[in-house]
Amino acid sequence: MRRTGSDTDVPEFDPEVFDRAIVAVALTAGPEHRLMYYNDAFRGLFGPRKLGATAAEVYDEPDAARFVHMLDEVYHNHTPRQVNTPRTTEGTRPGAPGRRHFVFSCSPVRSRHGHGVLAVCVDTTAQVEAAQRAEELSEERRVTLQRYEALMSAVPQIIWLMKPDWQIVELVGGFEEFTGMPWRSRIDTEWLAAVHPHDRSRLLRTWKEASQDTPTIFVCTFRMRTASGEYRHVQSRAAPVVRGGETVEWVGSSTDVEDQWRNRLRERLLARVATGTVAGDLPQALAAVADAVVPELTDACAVFMLPSPELTGGGTPLTAIRVASTAREGLPPLPPMSGKSRPVGPVAQQMIENRRPRLMVFPSGQPPAGALPDVTAQWMREARTTSLTLVPILVDAAVVAFACAAGCLDSPPPGPSDLTLLGEVLHEAREPLRQAMELQRTRQTALTLQRALLTPTPRVPGAEVAARYQPASRTAEIGGDWYDALLLPDGSATLTIGDIAGHDLEAATSMSQLRSMLRVIAYDRFRNATPAECLSQLDRVADGLAIAPLVTAVHAHLVPKADGGWHAAWSNAGHPPPLLLPAAGPPRYLEGSGPDLPLCVDPSRTRTNRHYDLTMGDTLLLYTDGLIEVPGTDLADGMADLALHAEAAKDAGVSLATLCARLLAAVPERRDDAAVIGFRPIALARPLS
Repeated sequence: MRRTGSDTDVPEFDPEVFDRAIVAVALTAGPEHRLMYYNDAFRGLFGPRKLGATAAEVYDEPDAARFVHMLDEVYHNHTPRQVNTPRTTEGTRPGAPGRRHFVFSCSPVRSRHGHGVLAVCVDTTAQVEAAQRAEELSEERRVTLQRYEALMSAVPQIIWLMKPDWQIVELVGGFEEFTGMPWRSRIDTEWLAAVHPHDRSRLLRTWKEASQDTPTIFVCTFRMRTASGEYRHVQSRAAPVVRGGETVEWVGSSTDVEDQWRNRLRERLLARVATGTVAGDLPQALAAVADAVVPELTDACAVFMLPSPELTGGGTPLTAIRVASTAREGLPPLPPMSGKSRPVGPVAQQMIENRRPRLMVFPSGQPPAGALPDVTAQWMREARTTSLTLVPILVDAAVVAFACAAGCLDSPPPGPSDLTLLGEVLHEAREPLRQAMELQRTRQTALTLQRALLTPTPRVPGAEVAARYQPASRTAEIGGDWYDALLLPDGSATLTIGDIAGHDLEAATSMSQLRSMLRVIAYDRFRNATPAECLSQLDRVADGLAIAPLVTAVHAHLVPKADGGWHAAWSNAGHPPPLLLPAAGPPRYLEGSGPDLPLCVDPSRTRTNRHYDLTMGDTLLLYTDGLIEVPGTDLADGMADLALHAEAAKDAGVSLATLCARLLAAVPERRDDAAVIGFRPIALARPLS
């Protein structure tokens, strides 16, 4: 029967009709979902439950909260729900049948107990367990198939049996086809002649270690000459057969593993090249290439750098610089690298023109006369070289360098696969080399720009002015450090020292812009602008034009006095303080209340001026932080050391230029470029009467 109104869609029935149903049925009533009924099938699936208790009390399994939540939804929304994915009950309650699987549905109903939810559960244990067993059988079959495939892939090319008297019986043939020589029943000198000369002693040593005392598994990978004359890697494995405590025979296999070995070698070499060529320094990147191929592919390798095309003209003899070289142990030491360009021999010249590798094979220690430079030929005679491979290194279709790989002593010439892999390794270095070359060109451009701007200091009547700049190293010689000095029309002078964040072409370009703008501002000195006003104006322009991210600087204006001294006024924008070397007394830093903010931080901030009167013999030094920053030391220690070095140089009575040079040379392990500029009042020279 059906009810009207809000109950129209909710059927009313007697739950006892499900007493003999084969599916599990349970009825709950009210918002607390009190269990009012369940049939025998429900009891058989879940065990007995307490009638009249709430669902939260009845279904106390760990995962039952989701089921109770579903009862709430069905009860309040009057919408049936069903779950078709099997759920699991562990059956730990008394009277439960154990672990079972089931699916269920929930429907809104109205019975004599009022509104409630009817839950119908179907036992799917048999189906789920059957599916799981099928999956297990399928996995077992898959694993068995994998083992079979692995076993088949490991089937050796040659299987042999060795008797205690060292007689060898070939069980599965292939020796003659592989080596081109008749089957050898013993490991004799003729058999060993087919083994690569570099691998013979290791093969015998490994076999001796495996067979002496308590025999163990013998495993050795070595190169063997094939019927074509090329060497290929072979792996031999053998296990002792022991009866009654004695080894009665050895069962072994020999497999051609050249492809696997070469693939692993290729991956290893390319990884080493990729790791080594991340260096920004081009010779260091080429050295990584040479180190990668010795001794795996060749006994010795040297890399030569060719000059840039723009540096060579028509008719100019081609030269090269050896930038990297390495040789395996046991060979004579390579000639030291001189850093000088030397003429390229005719063989290398031909290789460069054709842009193709060139292989030369000759008797041991007898390179062709006149084909190679004298220093190269001399080393090859001493190393008893038997072959030389020249391989071009191309970047954008141009030969920028070439490698020379030498086989020495009793090494056979490289085979086609060796030459191919050597070419691949060198080719893989192409992109890192291009990046290194681009970086080198950028550095050279920036360095040229920077050095062009660091002009000599002017001659200032009544004062000695000197400056020095020095890069930290070849790889860090472009930066934002700069100095400047101007002689103004009124006889006064300006001194500036500055440092821009960064060590690249952008920093050098920003430095040139700021230096030029400050020169204009200082020379014009509108309304007798003070150093603070000059820096403020530069700050506004630099910020407005977004020239640099951060700049520190000290800008000083020095005016001569009637007594021969000079009045110094300066403004400090976040830079290390000036260092004063009095004519009498110890050095001291003119720090005042500390520096103002660096440039390009807050152009609206007012800047301050500092003042000091220099007397005859006083020395004022402006410097960059490269003179006081030393790895592993405190900045205060660096400043103290600078003052000590300056005082020692002053006491020695050296010129201002020499003092600046000594300060730069006194800092060990400098990691940054450095600049210093000094000002010292001196007596005016009297004109001859």
